[in-house]
Amino acid sequence: MSVLHGLEQDLGNGLLLRRSRAEDMEELAAFNQRIHSMDDDEDVRDPQPRLAAWTRDLMGGGHPRFGAEDFTVVVEQASGRIVSAACLISQTWDYEGVPFGVGRPELVGTEPAYRRRGLIRAQFEVLHQLSRSRGEWVQAITGIPYYYRQFGYEMLLNLGGERRGFAAQLPTQAQGYTVRPAQVDDLPWIADCERLGGRRGVVHCVRSPAEWRYELDGACELNVNRKVLMVLTHASGQPVGFFAHEPYVRPSNVLAATVLELMEGVSWYDALPCVLRYLLQKGNEIAAQDGKPCLGVELALGEEHPAYQVAERWLPVVKKPYAWYVRLSDLAGFLRLIAPALEVRLAQSLYAGVSGEFKVGFYRTGLHLTFEAGRLTACEAYELERWQAVDAAFPGLSFLQLLFGYRSLDELRNAFADCWTNERGRALLTALFPRKPSNVWPIS
Repeated sequence: MSVLHGLEQDLGNGLLLRRSRAEDMEELAAFNQRIHSMDDDEDVRDPQPRLAAWTRDLMGGGHPRFGAEDFTVVVEQASGRIVSAACLISQTWDYEGVPFGVGRPELVGTEPAYRRRGLIRAQFEVLHQLSRSRGEWVQAITGIPYYYRQFGYEMLLNLGGERRGFAAQLPTQAQGYTVRPAQVDDLPWIADCERLGGRRGVVHCVRSPAEWRYELDGACELNVNRKVLMVLTHASGQPVGFFAHEPYVRPSNVLAATVLELMEGVSWYDALPCVLRYLLQKGNEIAAQDGKPCLGVELALGEEHPAYQVAERWLPVVKKPYAWYVRLSDLAGFLRLIAPALEVRLAQSLYAGVSGEFKVGFYRTGLHLTFEAGRLTACEAYELERWQAVDAAFPGLSFLQLLFGYRSLDELRNAFADCWTNERGRALLTALFPRKPSNVWPIS
């Protein structure tokens, strides 16, 4: 089945699967707003037309990585009405400096009367094929619990993770720094600053200049994913960092910053009070326009972040992360791709300079890795004849949690009784795959 423009697939029962067209934009905007506003989670529920605005921004021609044909839709053949839809947002992430293509399915939804008919499965087959045709190694999606496991996804990157504080708990003074809106000329150094912060995790989203410009002023005011980029400056006027906050107060009555990075050598202890005071002030301004209160602020910066260590007494409420679903269909190929990053880890470990063969089993299949003087020279998938004939074994897709730094080897062994290693396997896997949580800011 072709994934090129013009795809049409008869699904039976009067339904047709095809790729979207420019003239679908308004119907898709209304569809997405209606379907995705049915969610009851307090931080997801969207009573304003923000999802419709996101759809228009994706399809309207101004998005640097998305075209009008990048939705799939299922329509009633008799009426032409859209009853199910999904999309694919292509982007580039990196694995500790090694870039790789990612296809991000999003805005996945079906009219209630048409659910449980395999419509999403049919669309995901097309989206996965489209993603492969673009050279993308990984597909990653945010979504409801369990659902995307049906399509080969595993939860293995942190999604969210916040620290919240209320007005009376926040610092009362913030001296020596000021905040101003980011400008186009700020984007190169903002990109450098954000890239530096991304090194705290294994995986990081890489933005081109066009994608940074879109983040600054490309999305419309109501887009649910729009971020307001702000620059933190020293009293001398010198920029020292940046942050991004949402343009609306959340249903929990707080204004959230979702990105916050400082340049090297800048004190988090000195700079953070200014950011928190600004967020509270701005939150009050936004909330007043909507006729509701802003009770405090939130740093939604993932599971771990330097700001959390400083702000513990100011932001005592902790919300643990949810997770991204990630799909990786060619594990051996991906390991060969990221070999430079793995070799750096080995060089910095007790396994520096290792040579020899190493086998990882998944009970029916396995990976055969060959190392020479600390370099990964071969990595091939093979059919496993004896499940015991390996150095380490992982059930299901659990190895991917180790690969992406989401869980440590010890955590996986505690969680899965059928995850085991010999002594050699334990030492090498611990060196290759340390726990290192990521907080990905994706292209939306």
